Amino acid sequence: MRKFLVTFFILLLILGIPTSARSAPIQDEQPVVHAILFWSNGCSYCSQVLTNILPTLQDEYNSRLSILLIELATTEDIDTLYTLGSTLGLAKEQVSVPFLLIDHTTLVGANDIRDKLPGLIDGYLSTGGLAYPNLPQLDKLLPKGVVFTSFDPKMQLTPQTVTDSKTTGMALAWVIMVFMVLAIILAFVIILRAFQGKPIEKIYRWLDIAIPVLSIIGLGVSVYLTYVEFTHSRALCGPVGDCNAVQSSPFAKLFGVVPIGLVGAIGYIAILVAWVWRRFRNDSLARLAGPVMFGMALFGTLFSIYLTYLELFVIHAVCIWCLSSAVLITVLMLLSLPAITQWLAISDEEE
Repeated sequence: MRKFLVTFFILLLILGIPTSARSAPIQDEQPVVHAILFWSNGCSYCSQVLTNILPTLQDEYNSRLSILLIELATTEDIDTLYTLGSTLGLAKEQVSVPFLLIDHTTLVGANDIRDKLPGLIDGYLSTGGLAYPNLPQLDKLLPKGVVFTSFDPKMQLTPQTVTDSKTTGMALAWVIMVFMVLAIILAFVIILRAFQGKPIEKIYRWLDIAIPVLSIIGLGVSVYLTYVEFTHSRALCGPVGDCNAVQSSPFAKLFGVVPIGLVGAIGYIAILVAWVWRRFRNDSLARLAGPVMFGMALFGTLFSIYLTYLELFVIHAVCIWCLSSAVLITVLMLLSLPAITQWLAISDEEE
C-alpha cells in the first residue's frame, strides 16, 4: 500500500509539471501592440496627445500597449519623417506632428489618433500583437525614442503658453499682411500719378541711407534662416509664433530645393548693389538702378504676401523672422518709390 501511494504521488508530480509549464507562458506571453509617436516640443496638438490621449489609453491597456516617443529636434529629423511619409505614400503636405505609426498605418493629428487608435489596438491584440514596423527610415530615429511609460511631460515638455503665443503670432501676421497690401495699393497709385507727370520729390538723405541699412538687416535675417535650414538646427523663435513649424513645412524651400532664406539673401544683396551703383555711379546703369531696385522690392513684397498667406491659412503657424523680413522688404519698396516715379517722369518727358 505504501509503495502504491508513493508511485501515485510521483505520477501526479510528473503529470503536473507539463500543466504548470504550459500555464506560466500564457500569462507571460500576452500580446503586445507596439506603436511609434513622432512629436515636437512646442506643438500644442502634441502636448494634447501626450498629456490627455495617451495616458488614458495606457491606463486601459497597461502592458499590452507600448508606445515609443520620438522627438523631432532637428530639421534632419523632420526630413527623415518626410522620407518615411513618402515611403508610406504620403505627400509632404500630409505629414505633420503629431504623427503616429502603427504597423504601416499612419495617424496624423490629435483627432485622428484619439478616434482611430483604440480600434487599431483592439484589432492587433486580437491577432496576437504587433511589433514595430520594419522600415529603413526608422533606423536613425528609433535610438532616440523614449517609451511612453517612462516619459514625464513636466520634465520634457517646454513650459510655454502655446495658445497665447500662437494667437499673438497670428494677429501680428494679419496686421503685417494688411500693411503689405495697403503698401502695394499705395505704390500703384503713386506710379499712376508719375505717369501723369507728378513724381515724388527726392527723399531726404537720411531716408535714402535707410535703404542699405534695412537691406543689411534683411540680409542678416535671411542668412540666419539659411543657416538654420542647412545646419538642421532649431530656430530661436522668441515668444511669438512657431518658427520651427514654418521652417519644417514643405513651403520652406522654393520648388522643394532652394531654401526661402537663401532666396531672400540674394534679393537683399541685389538691392544693396543697386543702391550702391545708383549712389556712386553716373552712367546709364546708375539711371536704371532705381527702377530695378523698386522692381526687386516690389517682387519681394508680393512674394512675402504669398508666404504670409501660407503661414495663416496653410501652415497655421507664423515665423517672427519671416514676418520681420516681410516688413523690411515692404519698407524698402516704399523707400524706392521716389526713384521709380522720377525715372517714369523723365522717360515721359523724353518721349
